[in-house]
Amino acid sequence: MCARYSITTAPEALARLFGTVGAVPNMPPRYNVAPTQGAPVVRRGRDGLRLTLVRWGLIPSWSKGPDARFTMINARADTLAAKPAYRNAFRERRCLVPVDGFYEWQALADGGKQPMRMVRPDRQPFALAGLWERWQPGPDQPAVDSFTIVTTDANDRLRPIHDRMPVVLDPADWGPWIEGPAEAVQHLLRPAPDAALVAYPVSARVGNVRNDDPDLLVEVPARDRRPPARVQLRACRRRRAAPQPRRHPADRRLALPGRRRQHRPGARPVRLHPPRRPDDPPLPAGTGPGDAAGRRIAPGH
Repeated sequence: MCARYSITTAPEALARLFGTVGAVPNMPPRYNVAPTQGAPVVRRGRDGLRLTLVRWGLIPSWSKGPDARFTMINARADTLAAKPAYRNAFRERRCLVPVDGFYEWQALADGGKQPMRMVRPDRQPFALAGLWERWQPGPDQPAVDSFTIVTTDANDRLRPIHDRMPVVLDPADWGPWIEGPAEAVQHLLRPAPDAALVAYPVSARVGNVRNDDPDLLVEVPARDRRPPARVQLRACRRRRAAPQPRRHPADRRLALPGRRRQHRPGARPVRLHPPRRPDDPPLPAGTGPGDAAGRRIAPGH
């Protein structure tokens, strides 16, 4: 899975790296790209490769529009050729997603999660496999271009962090992924080699989409790897909470004779005294109504 990533390389440098033509988009460095936001992708144009800003979260061309329940930010590699949402895009609209790192959350023994950032050992940008689509809201409305990131099984190095990872493409595979037929690129949908990426812990601030600053890329020392504050608060409350003694049904407080309780249809009558035994003497006259077993019930029931 890939739900956050960073791309801080200047667009002019990306255009040179991927060999795109035409104008480059005006975009600032992004340290915490989140779903539904615009991000740069490299895709095929009429006169060559183009670097453009596209919405993250695929919207199929046949859908009624964006649906918050299904963001479709990731597409499993083993379902691209079968699922209707990805089938046409996999055949005709593949793209590259430039990144210089992506984030995953590693589960900790105490129930918290530690954000981890995956980068190349040389900290250079690289490309993830992606698909893009064009959705037309109406005849007189502008089209919306969107993309998704293809994921596969994690390699041995990243599997302790998460069981899924994005498909990382080698530079030699950039052209075939965009231009080649779908049958010829199936072999590219594989985990990256273990030596291709390294991981290090970062601040939990990356979990908030409002945070988008260079401090998110700074490695966090091991002594500062704590679970989020709300997890700590829940654990503290559990420790402070004293165990509540369980009350036996026989310890229920008996209703007072003069207290009137609301009667619910079908409810059993409220007992004022324990059940009487057959050899108990009868109740004195005028002590109140009783049922067939000689048990007093609340007045008004």
